[in-house]
Amino acid sequence: MTSQTIFIDASQYASARELHLALQRLLALPEYYGCNADALYDCLSERKDDRVNLVILSGGDGETAQALDRCSRVIEDLGGDVRRL
Repeated sequence: MTSQTIFIDASQYASARELHLALQRLLALPEYYGCNADALYDCLSERKDDRVNLVILSGGDGETAQALDRCSRVIEDLGGDVRRL
């Protein structure tokens, strides 16, 4: 099994959509990625031998923070590690 670690500073994103677009880029998600936690789960679960680890530099606030929390749970549900610095 391979793993990929990404670092997120959610304070850099003004909306949940911006956060998801960053995740799409960082994780090389397909163009059809729906920019929500359910779509993240679907796309990452297709990668059976690839685990994603997330390091949160800043949780952001408002809708961005809520979206990051949901994405964190998705990553943990799929066997990845989430750490907050």
